[in-house]
Amino acid sequence: MTSPLAARIHLLITFVLVTCAAVGGACVGLLFGGRAAALATAGAAGLGAGIGSFLARRQVLGLFQPETPQSDGYADGIADAVLVSIATYQAAVFPLTHDGVSEEERDARRAVAYRAAAYDGLPLAVRVSAAEALEAVDQGRDADRAHAAMKALSLTVYEHRGGH
Repeated sequence: MTSPLAARIHLLITFVLVTCAAVGGACVGLLFGGRAAALATAGAAGLGAGIGSFLARRQVLGLFQPETPQSDGYADGIADAVLVSIATYQAAVFPLTHDGVSEEERDARRAVAYRAAAYDGLPLAVRVSAAEALEAVDQGRDADRAHAAMKALSLTVYEHRGGH
């Protein structure tokens, strides 16, 4: 909702702008062509300023609207940290080489992933998707299922951010 004060201020600025444009147009018209040119240029300049102000009204009044927060930057950071921690855990469960990750490192990555996913500041949708991804990775049998769960988690984090 636009405040009435903002609308009145915009109307006042529009009036001053149109008046100044008309006076300036009249002065230029008098200098270069006489009374008829002064009336024509004053009318054209005033009309142009009024139309421009009318077209810019929505953008100008939008500056006075209270901002609605899209998302919390801290929660976005936590969601990104959860995504990274579960991805590193997935890389430990499904290593590229047979001797790529030790059992201790896998357990450490698992602990970090679970701690991050259990954080209270995490949005519910991200928390649920993280739990599904952790379940798929914990089973450790189906790499395709774990990959699909990680893809779903990354899309959930992206959507939480508002797609930006």
